[in-house]
Amino acid sequence: MWLKLLLAGLSVAFCTLLGYLAAEKYRARKRFFTAMNTFNEKYLSELRFSRKPLPVFLKENHFSGEFATMLTSYSERKTDVERYFLTAEERQQVKNYFEMLGRGDSHTQSGFFEAQQPQLAEAQKSCEKEAKERGALYLKLGLLAGFAFVILIL
Repeated sequence: MWLKLLLAGLSVAFCTLLGYLAAEKYRARKRFFTAMNTFNEKYLSELRFSRKPLPVFLKENHFSGEFATMLTSYSERKTDVERYFLTAEERQQVKNYFEMLGRGDSHTQSGFFEAQQPQLAEAQKSCEKEAKERGALYLKLGLLAGFAFVILIL
């Protein structure tokens, strides 16, 4: 009896964990676009006032997460922006964004990054909404799959 209850509890917990891990893609997108929007705001401020070169700006400001990894790898080696959580359209948008970093004069860059600001804010909002909805959905599906597994097997 106790063994069956333990097995049932572990099955439900495991399936719920799988649901949580399945929703990681949407949480990663939310974190990425939040960091990218924050970076854009700081970089615009930098372009408007002190106008330091990009390598100096990157050394003075520390960013974290997938965005920081992508930013440093792109600024050092100009690698492609392949991440599992970005769609093809978002990859192209991010690639264009990174290609403009440090290119041209400050006026041209300011114009480009100001034009990107509404798009990034919208992407951040939609990713936050999607992460909230999909995260809860996958968690509930995992929980229900665990209960279904318990009912069918035990």
